[in-house]
Amino acid sequence: MMDLVLASASPRRAELLRQIELSFSVEPSPDPEPLPDGRDPELFAVYSAQCKARSVLRMLWDRGTAMNALIVGADTVVCIDGLILGKPADRVEAALMLARLSGRRHRVYTGLSVVCAQRESSGCEMTSVQMKVLSQQDIDTYVASGEPLDKAGSYGIQGRAGRFIESIEGCYYNVVGLSLIHI
Repeated sequence: MMDLVLASASPRRAELLRQIELSFSVEPSPDPEPLPDGRDPELFAVYSAQCKARSVLRMLWDRGTAMNALIVGADTVVCIDGLILGKPADRVEAALMLARLSGRRHRVYTGLSVVCAQRESSGCEMTSVQMKVLSQQDIDTYVASGEPLDKAGSYGIQGRAGRFIESIEGCYYNVVGLSLIHI
C-alpha cells in the first residue's frame, strides 16, 4: 500500500484532500518555488508542480522512506494579459494584482504532478474566472485582511474574495488550488 504525501504547505490543498476523506501526510518541498520564466502558464504550473513533487521524493529517498510514497505536487498560477501572477511579494503587489484583475476575465492554472519511485504523471487544469469591478476600498480592505498575501493572483475564491467573483467556467476546486477530479 502506498502512503499519500502532499508536497505542499497549502492549508487549502490539505483541506480539499481531507474533504474527500483521503489519508495523507504533508511534506512541503524544501526548495524555493520556481519563478515564472517566460513559459506558457500551463507549462509553468506543471513544471512548478513537478519541482515540488520531485524535491519531496529526493527528500524521502534521503530518509529512506520513498519506496512506498505516492507524492502529489501542485502549483496554481493566475494569468492575465499573458502575465503570470503568482503569490504577491507584499501588500503593494497584492493591491496591484487585484487592480489588474478588477472587472476582467482571467485564467487560473493548477499544475499537478504525481510521482513515486517508479513513475511520474503530470497535467494541468484551467478555469476561467470573471472578477467584478473592484473599488479602491474593496482592494484596500481585502489587502488589509492579510488574506491575499499567500495566494496566487492575490485572492482566495473560497474566502473573503468569493464576493468579488461574478462567474467561473471550469472547476471551482481548481481555483482553490487542487482539481479534485484528478485525484
